[in-house]
Amino acid sequence: MSKTVMYSLLSIALLGMSACSNMSTRDKNTAIGAGIGAVSGAVLTGGSALGTVGGAAVGGVIGNQINTKKK
Repeated sequence: MSKTVMYSLLSIALLGMSACSNMSTRDKNTAIGAGIGAVSGAVLTGGSALGTVGGAAVGGVIGNQINTKKK
C-alpha cells in the first residue's frame, strides 16, 4: 500500500473519530448500531446493497432505543 493511500485513510479515520466528540450517548448508540447492522446485513446477504442498507436501518433503530428511560 502506498504511503499516500495510508496517510489518506489515517486522516479520514481521525476526522471521523473527532466528529463524534459532541454527540449525545443516544446519537453514538444510533451510529454504532447502524454500523454494526450494515456490516451484519452485508455479511448475511452476501454483500447485497439492499441487505446492507436494511441492516443499517434496523441496527440504527435498535441502537437508538438502547437505554431509553420510559416514563
